Amino acid sequence: MTATRPRPLIAGNWKMNGLLKGVGELEAIASGIAGGGAGHAETLICPPFTLIARFAAAAAGQHIKIGAQDCHAKPSGAHTGDISAEMLKDCGASYVIVGHSERRTDHGETDADVKAKAEAAQRAGIIGIICIGETRAERESGKALEVVDVQLAGSLPPGATGANVVIAYEPVWAIGTGLTPTTGDIKEVHDFIRAKLIAALGEEGHNVRILYGGSCKPSNAAELMGVDNVDGALVGGASLKAADFLGIAAAYRG
Repeated sequence: MTATRPRPLIAGNWKMNGLLKGVGELEAIASGIAGGGAGHAETLICPPFTLIARFAAAAAGQHIKIGAQDCHAKPSGAHTGDISAEMLKDCGASYVIVGHSERRTDHGETDADVKAKAEAAQRAGIIGIICIGETRAERESGKALEVVDVQLAGSLPPGATGANVVIAYEPVWAIGTGLTPTTGDIKEVHDFIRAKLIAALGEEGHNVRILYGGSCKPSNAAELMGVDNVDGALVGGASLKAADFLGIAAAYRG
């Protein structure tokens, strides 16, 4: 563990869930955070595109930030149905998730695509959360670190710093399955990612937050967040309910 650990981040990815009435859940989360429910951690909710502006307005003045789940690499143009990082910034987003395993799988996104989107986030002045991680088959064949290495090298943009990039390690086989790697497995991968970041960025590599993103819930958050080089969590389904999200953030109250 480094002497000065980055400020942790608890980020909620709502995926394709949520309607306007979901602002009540956001307000409940914000209220819990205002009451000290997240300790010293930074908190973030990434709703669907349709809710970003509404959520950003509701979160104004609160101790919670709003982000997006994807962006296009270009700032504008003939890209029907796409949203640029500049558009996200304009409607109040301060973060954007790029390269989530569901984007890589469902939409065939490559490391080069993810890198271009991370560069777009830098260009727009928002923080890119770059997702990397192995499938179950890759882990069982002993290729987990190799996969993470290739994805990190191919997705990390030039000029990456702790101020403009976050890395999220998401073992794909643990997302939504209820399966969770052992703390030893998580430590091995997060230590490996940290070493690669330092090799690529020098001392700045210590400042890049590395989130864990796989079946994190209130019952195991404290254990997972206590692992060396785990600087927070990228939370999926558990972020849809204020009680669950705050239960995870509570790992940083102590």
